Amino acid sequence: MARPQKNRKVNTPPLFTTFKPSGISAKNLEQVILTLDEFEAVRLSDYLGMSQEEAAAEMEISRPTFTRLIEIARKKVADFLINGKSLHFEGGNIHFKKNILKCETCGYSFHISFNRELKHCPHCGSEKLINLAGGFGHGRCCVD
Repeated sequence: MARPQKNRKVNTPPLFTTFKPSGISAKNLEQVILTLDEFEAVRLSDYLGMSQEEAAAEMEISRPTFTRLIEIARKKVADFLINGKSLHFEGGNIHFKKNILKCETCGYSFHISFNRELKHCPHCGSEKLINLAGGFGHGRCCVD
């Protein structure tokens, strides 16, 4: 029997969850699903330039696990780019460290800890806030 996966730490939910080639309807495209832990591996290694050791520590996983994760993620991103598929971020065995709230009224996005409760946009005062972690089924469960 396989050992259960340890929750992997992801800094914040992604601002965008779907990408596709322009000019082609999404319904006509094959999908590539990038899990949130794979997204975080790409962000840490390829975007922020962390070493695999640093990135593994940030995600609270072993370096060999991180190596497997980044290799899978890079193959999926290459498939999306080369074969013109749509890319979606979802799933994975993760917990977020911080959240991002986005105001539907003014479009302002801001980072917030899970321990902090916010009812109004600090930019325009609107109550129409979107909880991006909540869109992935996370929220109070991610409090450390």
